[in-house]
Amino acid sequence: MTLRVALLAAECEPWAKTGGLADVVDALARALGRLPEAGDGLAAPVDVLLPRYRSVPVPADAELEPPLLVPDPAGRGAITAHIVNVAAAGYRLRLVDVPEAFDRDAFYDHPDDPWRFALFCRVALAALKRDGTPLDVLHVHDWHTGPALIERARGEAAGDPFFADMAVLLTIHNLAYHGWVPNEALGELGLRREEPLAGDNPAGIDLLLTAIERSELANTVSPGFAAEALTPAFGMGLDPALRAKGGRFFGVLNGIDPDIWDPSTDPVLAARYSRSAPSGKADCRADLLTRVGFDPADEGIVLGMIGRMDPQKGFDLLADGAADLLAAGTRIVVQGSGHASLADPFRAMAAANPGRVALIERFDRDMARRIYAGADVFLMPSRFEPCGQGQMIALRFGTPPVVRRTGGLADSVIDADEHPGEGTGFVFDEATPAALVAAVARAADLRADDVEWTALRDRAMSVDFRWDTGSAPRYLEAYRRAVALRRAGVG
Repeated sequence: MTLRVALLAAECEPWAKTGGLADVVDALARALGRLPEAGDGLAAPVDVLLPRYRSVPVPADAELEPPLLVPDPAGRGAITAHIVNVAAAGYRLRLVDVPEAFDRDAFYDHPDDPWRFALFCRVALAALKRDGTPLDVLHVHDWHTGPALIERARGEAAGDPFFADMAVLLTIHNLAYHGWVPNEALGELGLRREEPLAGDNPAGIDLLLTAIERSELANTVSPGFAAEALTPAFGMGLDPALRAKGGRFFGVLNGIDPDIWDPSTDPVLAARYSRSAPSGKADCRADLLTRVGFDPADEGIVLGMIGRMDPQKGFDLLADGAADLLAAGTRIVVQGSGHASLADPFRAMAAANPGRVALIERFDRDMARRIYAGADVFLMPSRFEPCGQGQMIALRFGTPPVVRRTGGLADSVIDADEHPGEGTGFVFDEATPAALVAAVARAADLRADDVEWTALRDRAMSVDFRWDTGSAPRYLEAYRRAVALRRAGVG
């Protein structure tokens, strides 16, 4: 079965990114194009449709399609839209260019977001329909693409053959954001309260819930988080809908691109190194410590943490446990931005301990790579984590991670003490500063044994999270299954 597949998303690296969604969409699309069976399994190239935000760079050789005239979802006549085609690495990026909706400073958090993303979905589907080739699978991501399920239902009701066999796979990257649209804003989606498409909630419509209920299949980005999402503690109010899907909701562990994350070729690093030639990692450590004002000759363990300063990520656990860590001779390098209340303690600690605590309060790609390579241990003490890529990158860079046993972190890191000779990092259970400090102490104890630590690093660097051999084939299987369900009338 040769499938035509299109991905619909609000972000795609490197054109538009605020988080892991962008990384996954780009990496998956590239990996799908590299699958050995791509000639038989997928009609190449895979399309990725993305809003053309103000900040999205458009290459000079991009191809502009003829304009599309689509009905305004809010019923205000017709809107002219353009599709800008950009050749990406193994897939076709198609930018949905509607300036009145997307020529703005920020991607999200505009009062008319329901209208903006309803228009995005409408234009994207119109462009795919105009291509003249039936679409087998529409792979949608998070709440922003929920209106595409409403558009499919409208098309079915109108007897549009384009939608007859089009299956939908929904990938949920973050259950915390639902895309809630209250009754007074339903008109922005082209809905009336009395319509069946408006759903059963008398107060409004939840676009992520709509996508869950109306998709053939839904998944999240790790098996561990898929299991957690079925519980009230982690389901963010959507666990009943996820449980109702039964086996049609599952987890596929994210991957990383080993060509992008490769310490043997990374030009940013002070020295290149690999699993077979690891000596350059010591130079990377010295370089990092010098850059942040630490003594590179001090052999005390160095912790690195990178991420969005959000309560989910556990920065407060590190802040609250820092006094005990510093007393034990630990040094801490943190890079992140976000909630000021989470950054404040690190600012104060860095001011009071300039040779032991460093805060890089910005998004800095190059510095992040130096931390991955130069730290002794990488921290991800998340309260919940659908998947995360930081721990995977740290493993690739030979920096054993300390993670909490949740979601994708539990799926991707093996505890060195629980599984001697097999472990790749250190895993703790309770979301408390004491549990984090104890896990770091275990790492420091093992690091004191050069033979054991070298073996741990070697195992860490041997883990293969590449998309091509792990996640991408699973998604191809899911596409085939979604099509079979659609054609069997199961949805």
